[in-house]
Amino acid sequence: MIQNYKVLQEVFNKLKIDKHIEVNRLVKGRPLDNLEFLQWLKRYCDSVNGGIMNENYDPVERRLKGGKERNSKGSLKSSKSLQANNHHNLASGDAAGINKNTVSKQGKTGVAAASSEVRALSKEITDLKLSVDLLEKERDFYFAKLRDIEILCQSTKVENHPMAVAIKKILYAADAKESALEEAQEFISQSVDNGETEEANEEETD
Repeated sequence: MIQNYKVLQEVFNKLKIDKHIEVNRLVKGRPLDNLEFLQWLKRYCDSVNGGIMNENYDPVERRLKGGKERNSKGSLKSSKSLQANNHHNLASGDAAGINKNTVSKQGKTGVAAASSEVRALSKEITDLKLSVDLLEKERDFYFAKLRDIEILCQSTKVENHPMAVAIKKILYAADAKESALEEAQEFISQSVDNGETEEANEEETD
């Protein structure tokens, strides 16, 4: 595992990809470290291919080709190991070829299923983005309405009117609680009662 990470780091360095792999942390198998590295790798792949999966990509076949290329450039020790493996494969007969074909078919089936799932998820993401856009437009629409009401209630001619004061009590409530409405209604009722009392007193005086 450590050797694999070192090979990957060498590839990053040759391709001038600015990423240092914390091998010791990843080898320990700490979930957060590995998740962080995988998330970075996913973001990098998306930045290269635009987040679109190549439907013609067969990972099993690609790994088989990659293995052949590395083996052809390997050391004498690797060649001996390959020869031993070849003898073993020959002894195994056609079973190895059948297994390889089976793996290749399974790999293509898995890729097709993954591609279908990616398309479904992409559609779901697009639908969610549209929903968010609609909600944001609706939010802005109602916010503009409330802002107009606030400006109207702050105008000098009506700012002290009981209805304007009651509306501002609702607008400026610290949180969405029903008591703000009740408080505004009570304020209007008291203002009306006080107004009626003042009118009655004025009539008596007249």
